[in-house]
Amino acid sequence: MTVSAIELRQPPIRRQSLWRYWRGGLQGSEFTWAVAFVVPYIAVFLGFVIYPALYGLWMGSNPALYVEVFSDPIYLNTVVNTLIFLAFGVNVKLFLALLLSGFFMRPGWWTKALLLVFVLPWAIPALPTFISIHWMLNGEWGLINNFLWIVFGVDGPSWLNSRWFALGSAVFAHVWKWTPFWTVILLAGRMSIPQEIYDAAKVDGATGLKRFLYVTFPLLANLYLVLTLLATIFLLGDFNSVYFVTGGGPANSTHLLATLGVVRDMLELGKPQLGVAVVMSALPLLIPLVIILMRKLRTAEVQL
Repeated sequence: MTVSAIELRQPPIRRQSLWRYWRGGLQGSEFTWAVAFVVPYIAVFLGFVIYPALYGLWMGSNPALYVEVFSDPIYLNTVVNTLIFLAFGVNVKLFLALLLSGFFMRPGWWTKALLLVFVLPWAIPALPTFISIHWMLNGEWGLINNFLWIVFGVDGPSWLNSRWFALGSAVFAHVWKWTPFWTVILLAGRMSIPQEIYDAAKVDGATGLKRFLYVTFPLLANLYLVLTLLATIFLLGDFNSVYFVTGGGPANSTHLLATLGVVRDMLELGKPQLGVAVVMSALPLLIPLVIILMRKLRTAEVQL
């Protein structure tokens, strides 16, 4: 059996083509500088993303941890709290953001001034924001209860001493903090819709609510779906809203999965493996969301 010279040369040619592909057409010092800039980012990504993720999976790989987690009655309440927080926290803030983005589309300098004031809660750091809300909700001398007493002469409720009042307060704080962020994104989506489409819809009689239902929302539907998936993923890992507003109280009744694993199991009980297992129990919900989001971004074009 004879081997042609062309067949002998194919592997080096393939290796050379692959090398040229990874170089991206860069030659000499350009390739050297490119490597010098990329290597630190790769090192940071491996050290602060890949390694902690793999180490966390290793810490939570013991099946006995999940037996202890699922038999904990506080964990079951925490799952309910997390689902409630996701249902209200995601949908309320995105629905408000959708409506407010339409309001800020109005022409005029006063609208732009209001938008500047509106984004301040998002621009302010989260720590002083949530701590301020915590002190405002104090049942004895907080701002809200003092206002109710001075103006209406009634005693306000103990906001942070009831599970549902405290959980609702944390949801309100989260919505108040993050609604401006999603509003700005949806406002950018509205601004990218060509005016010719609105002019054509006006000729066909689509004005007011009809224009929103049959023109604006269908064009923003894909963007709204992507933002919903992103907001759900972000909220599953949210720690600040509950920890700094309610602290997980009263009696560990307002914990989310993120705060239960970190605050109670890691810090108070000194069981980091158990805390990792609590956080990892959200993976059955998180992984499908990530897959759906990746498929949506890859196969569907966001219509603006």
